[in-house]
Amino acid sequence: MFCKSLTKYNRRKTAVVNVGNIPLGGENPVRIQSMINVATTNIDAAVAQCEKIAKAGADYVRATAQGAPEANALKIVKSKLVEKKINIPLIADVHFNRNVAKIAAHYVEKVRINPGNFIDKRTNNKILNTDDYNAELQYLRDEFISLIYICKQHKTALRIGVNHGSLSERIMNRYGDTPEGMVESAMEFLRICKDEDFKDVVVSMKSSNTRVMVYAYRLLVEKMNAEKMNFPLHIGVTETGDGADARIKSAAGTGTLLADGLGDTIRVSLTENPENEIPVAKMLIDYFKGRENHKFIPNVDAKKYSPYTYNQRKTKASTIFGGRNPIAVVADLSHINPVYDKDVEELGFVKNGKEWTKTVNSPDAVYTGSSLFASEMQGITILSDETQNLVCCDISCFNNDFLNWIKQNPQNILMLESTSTNAVAELRACFLMLANANVKNPVIIRRAYDDKDVESLQIKAACDFGALLIDGFGDAVCLQNNKIESKNLVKTCFSILQAARVRFSKTEFVACPSCGRTLFDIQKTLTEIKKKTSHLKHLKIAVMGCIVNGTGEMADADYGYIGAGAGKISLYKNKTLVKRNIPQQNAVDELVALIKENGDWI
Repeated sequence: MFCKSLTKYNRRKTAVVNVGNIPLGGENPVRIQSMINVATTNIDAAVAQCEKIAKAGADYVRATAQGAPEANALKIVKSKLVEKKINIPLIADVHFNRNVAKIAAHYVEKVRINPGNFIDKRTNNKILNTDDYNAELQYLRDEFISLIYICKQHKTALRIGVNHGSLSERIMNRYGDTPEGMVESAMEFLRICKDEDFKDVVVSMKSSNTRVMVYAYRLLVEKMNAEKMNFPLHIGVTETGDGADARIKSAAGTGTLLADGLGDTIRVSLTENPENEIPVAKMLIDYFKGRENHKFIPNVDAKKYSPYTYNQRKTKASTIFGGRNPIAVVADLSHINPVYDKDVEELGFVKNGKEWTKTVNSPDAVYTGSSLFASEMQGITILSDETQNLVCCDISCFNNDFLNWIKQNPQNILMLESTSTNAVAELRACFLMLANANVKNPVIIRRAYDDKDVESLQIKAACDFGALLIDGFGDAVCLQNNKIESKNLVKTCFSILQAARVRFSKTEFVACPSCGRTLFDIQKTLTEIKKKTSHLKHLKIAVMGCIVNGTGEMADADYGYIGAGAGKISLYKNKTLVKRNIPQQNAVDELVALIKENGDWI
């Protein structure tokens, strides 16, 4: 299993990796990092961004080194930081050119390589037989060992950084772009590190798809455990974009892993100024501090739990919940007055409502559905049939008598909640109890928070709801907070559903945070594209700085806008390149025209 216990919070015990003067893993706190988005050859700008990131509270700062000049410039950047008494460890991010990684390893505290493009493309898309495959692995080993030797010599740590969007042809031919393929891509390199007794290694499984990312990390840990490896993890969701949706998506994926006790260093990837990532990462880490002291949660038979693939819990429909109905958002709107602005109309608020009332002839935990509001994109549904009961319960209710009573009353809808500091584990245990008892009543997950700050609330709610939804649990979510406007709560819930990929209600934007490889203003461009396409709620649009992960992370996008060189953009329809090297000043209009040409414009 990927974690020691499903019901007792434990941080995974890993080896300690020395990254300059700030070690990670072991008993060390979860470390925070970000990445500059200017070229290292622009020394003053690079140093200034490193300084901002350090002052924001990051433990490490990363910079791309796409060639030898950029790798050599890291030596100067590092010396300038030391002169300023900024002792933050510097990490080089290398793709395609392994010789650049060897140069950078002389100057920085850590080097990141991508297994997907560490060695040349040599397979020509053919299916490799065992002999061919082994020959490729031997070639990889020979090249990689020379980098390990330099890292050992200079006490440079190494990250084996797998990206879902840039797996090697060798892996794609055998595994496809699956979590299994991502894991094997890492394990090929980790086995060499183990054979060479090189221990200062961190590993990551990045994806813009939260499900793929979570399943890949969990599967990686299981594989490492089986092969007696305990390398620490760098975790995060990549290409999340900007604003609230990006923060929610990051929290849904990263928070799921943190709830599992996984993660030794994190990066929140935002298409914003790099220092903006640090406060979000701090919120995520702080939310899980002290969680090991949670109240007891009984062990549950987990044979029906599927942590590596998505399997939505099978339920029988009751009104709009369960069965084949979409995952719903539930809101108590009894305390608000009619509001008629655009946001409210889109979310389908009702004018008013009644307080929930207890039924007379049911257990104390049962409430009528006469004033339960389920927010639908086309309007609010009011459950007014008195035969529909909302059963508010927590794990203390889950004995055999209760489960049998629920099973015998299929009209009952469970409102499941937890006050535990380890709410994800407790609620997951409840769902497993329901599965083991073959109870198929729909379940609304309710979480209440007292945060006054919207962003803090969104981070916490995304961690909790996101983890359960990614595991396939829940037919609806209900977010409660008396200090934040109701429409913000409902919008947050819909964003969480989209982040967990269980319900899409708005345009999905996949956008990278940019780096020194990006040769156009991606923040400005993303804003412009959003302004022109956010009404296309049926589409997924990728906005990527370069080709490193561009064509891969947009694998399930409908349209892609990808940097192709200085001032040049290429446009994709699905995975097909349709327009190459368009001048940047025309590219957004060309994207809109392409959407219209394909009949996807509304």
